[in-house]
Amino acid sequence: MTRITLDSIRSCLEGVIPSSIATCSEDGTPNVALLSQVHYVDQGHVALTFQFFNKTRENILANPRAMVQVVDPVSAAHYRLSLEYLRTETSGPLFEHMKARLSSIAAHTGMSKVFRLLGADVYRVHGIEGVSYHGNLSCLPPQYNRLAALRAVSRKLAQCHDPGKFLDELLAALQQDFQFQHVMVLMYDARGDRLFTIASCGYSATGIGSEIPMGAGIIGIAARERIPIRIMYMSGECSYSRAMRDSFNRDDKVLEFETEIPFPGMATPHSQLVVPIVLDQHLLGVLYVESVEELRFTHEDEDALVSLSHLLALEFRTHHLDLEPTPEPAPVSDIRTSISGQAIVIRHYAENDSIFLDDDYLIKGVAGAILWKVLNEFEKQGRIVFSNRELRLDPTIGLPDIADNLEARLILLQKRLAERCNSLSLEKAGRGRFRLSVQRPLVLEEMAQS
Repeated sequence: MTRITLDSIRSCLEGVIPSSIATCSEDGTPNVALLSQVHYVDQGHVALTFQFFNKTRENILANPRAMVQVVDPVSAAHYRLSLEYLRTETSGPLFEHMKARLSSIAAHTGMSKVFRLLGADVYRVHGIEGVSYHGNLSCLPPQYNRLAALRAVSRKLAQCHDPGKFLDELLAALQQDFQFQHVMVLMYDARGDRLFTIASCGYSATGIGSEIPMGAGIIGIAARERIPIRIMYMSGECSYSRAMRDSFNRDDKVLEFETEIPFPGMATPHSQLVVPIVLDQHLLGVLYVESVEELRFTHEDEDALVSLSHLLALEFRTHHLDLEPTPEPAPVSDIRTSISGQAIVIRHYAENDSIFLDDDYLIKGVAGAILWKVLNEFEKQGRIVFSNRELRLDPTIGLPDIADNLEARLILLQKRLAERCNSLSLEKAGRGRFRLSVQRPLVLEEMAQS
């Protein structure tokens, strides 16, 4: 008989049908209880939720052996897992992942005030046994072939070399090949310890430039802990609430104007999947998908997007480490002769590098510092062509030393200008270079520190 592996029964660990755990006290008295969550750690380990100081907990500490029964939600097949308790984790990636998932289960069952994770109990799996049952022995085939979808997306992305077009192609491929209708890509801003939206699809507004603080909601938690998080029910505690963003924005001292770009996400997603984009232990960003359907994203979806995230990390590294040619002297243009119309008043607040166009908020942070530098160079010297290299070498911009995501910030700035101002634009001007286009007179105002 073929040995049953933990990988082969991962669908049983979705929590659709509650699992049960049997333990024995030191004198051999048995006890059976329901479990909120059986979490797949790796091929030889699972983690169980530790929520209450109950009989199960007392038994495990006295006798570390347990038997857990899990059920396949499609075939109704039952399996028994022989486990040995190893340790309890009360912080870190595993704990945060299980805490986020428990929050969604609690919200789904109306038990948010009761379900509170105290720890993640890690167990070694010594054996898995199939249990006889009445029902269909054969599982239904998966709804989507994720390996074929991943192959198709990888092929399309491998043929795209422009960073901006790469993101557009990524979103289109995820919609077409994975059938994910609501997708976002957020990049990490180490300077502000936040994530900013650089690309999205499936929403009425793009939300380009909208921000999520590190550690806020499942997006911020997945980014902070560098772990994928998959939620199958509408989550209460771990949703990205406006209250979190409001409290975060109070840290900014420029409060005279509204500087929050509305986040494009669903108000009540029932399924969510967040996958961090990491390169050499450095966070670059996250890939996020959501749906109005419950149980929308599977283990296979998670595995496929984790694999895709590695491709994205390599793509971002390619553009970051791309050897730019030695910059030629940037041309000085007589572009001012073709500028006409009413002047644009552009205000810069140095406290957080916020940029306002005629009192309308545009951007802040590193992207704001880049635009302010470019506009000043244009006003003083007539320059219209700039290189990525000179931006990286300019200490006034404040790029982090590692994983600066410069190209992502330029894409963000380009998209925000396209959405908010038809008289200013940034265009690619060759390898590692971009061009400023100005159609109306500029009035640059440096605002005094408060």
